[in-house]
Amino acid sequence: MPFIDVTMIEGRTPAQKDAFIKAMTEAAVTTLGAPRETVRIVLREVPGEHWAVGGVPKKPLVPG
Repeated sequence: MPFIDVTMIEGRTPAQKDAFIKAMTEAAVTTLGAPRETVRIVLREVPGEHWAVGGVPKKPLVPG
């Protein structure tokens, strides 16, 4: 059973997250041969001010 754990900066729309989950599921089914009903996905959303690259905090994304 594939377990896909994704951490990302918050700010995506529900539709974007739904599309991402469907695409990740399809990728697991296609590339791993996993039965669709066994694929588990967790999305963890982190506030932009809690995420930094090169010592610089990211700003929250604007939904779009």
